[in-house]
Amino acid sequence: MKAVILAAGRGSRMGILTKEQPKCLTLLGGKSLLQWQVEAILRAGIDEIGVVRGYLAHKIDREGIKTFDNNRWSETNMVTSLICAKEWLEKDVCIISYSDIVYPATTILALLKASGNIVVSYNTAWFSLWQERFKEPLSDLESFKINEKGILLDIGERVKTFDDIQGQYMGLIKLTPLGWKSVEELLDKLSAAEVDKLDMTSMLKKLLMHNVTVNTEPINGKWYEVDSGHDLIVYNQFIKRNNFL
Repeated sequence: MKAVILAAGRGSRMGILTKEQPKCLTLLGGKSLLQWQVEAILRAGIDEIGVVRGYLAHKIDREGIKTFDNNRWSETNMVTSLICAKEWLEKDVCIISYSDIVYPATTILALLKASGNIVVSYNTAWFSLWQERFKEPLSDLESFKINEKGILLDIGERVKTFDDIQGQYMGLIKLTPLGWKSVEELLDKLSAAEVDKLDMTSMLKKLLMHNVTVNTEPINGKWYEVDSGHDLIVYNQFIKRNNFL
């Protein structure tokens, strides 16, 4: 098994914090976001880790980590970055991770054990975190609905009520080679321009539209996404209170 961290984007919403370094090198509690992710993945027993680079790629150079480069990072979205790692995706079960999230090894272990060729983890303990991050939590929330068997039904739509939210997509996906084949079959149906614009959530929505089964794995535990400098302030407060991971 392998893990691929998608770290090509700049993270423009972070402002000056990413002026001279990729977002994944942002420090939280004295460690970069990338280091938090690598440590969790290694503790879960995955020792082959790849990072898809783009913005200031040369600054992401860590011994023992395979690098893939999205040289068109400024004009493409995350799915194009994912495609850069296809040599791994075609042959091995891979955990796909966003580069701006923090999670413990137990989350990766749960995802590895989950059944299905395409599996997304979702956090069920998201509400208190959103209350800390946003004055109006609904302003940043998206839909996430599953059926009684845990099959994904809906994801990534703007919501007006909490009733449309059974959890929050965490930016973590397990793909088997068969799962990747389903993704490639979908991408073959799209134009090059459409693929360039495709983010991961939109890819999942399109898979659902083409009747591809996407399984889910609930996580009732610690998980954080870093979208702003304010997020860093909130999370560093958690660390000071020994209430982080």
